[in-house]
Amino acid sequence: MSFFTRKVRGFRLIDVIALGVLVSIILSVYLAKTMAGKERAEIASVEKQIDAEKARIRLLQAEVAHLEQPSRIELLSTTHLGMAPLQAKHETTIDKLSEIAMGKQKP
Repeated sequence: MSFFTRKVRGFRLIDVIALGVLVSIILSVYLAKTMAGKERAEIASVEKQIDAEKARIRLLQAEVAHLEQPSRIELLSTTHLGMAPLQAKHETTIDKLSEIAMGKQKP
């Protein structure tokens, strides 16, 4: 029972211990809120980066769709490479591919 009645500089020892626990709880709550605020700011920053990347992805997909247009590719292939659509006389069947590969038949 002397623990509850013992005095240190005019204060009961239990009161000094309770005050110390209270101060440590207050500091830990303050630190937790500070860290949570920093994490919230970091999360917001990452979400902004994600939104920017999504916008960039949409832009690149639109650019790819433009670049892959068949009419554009056809125009480039005829203009720069001199390519033309395949004529019907150059078509063959799968069975005749081996003969063409061996040189027995003209394509």
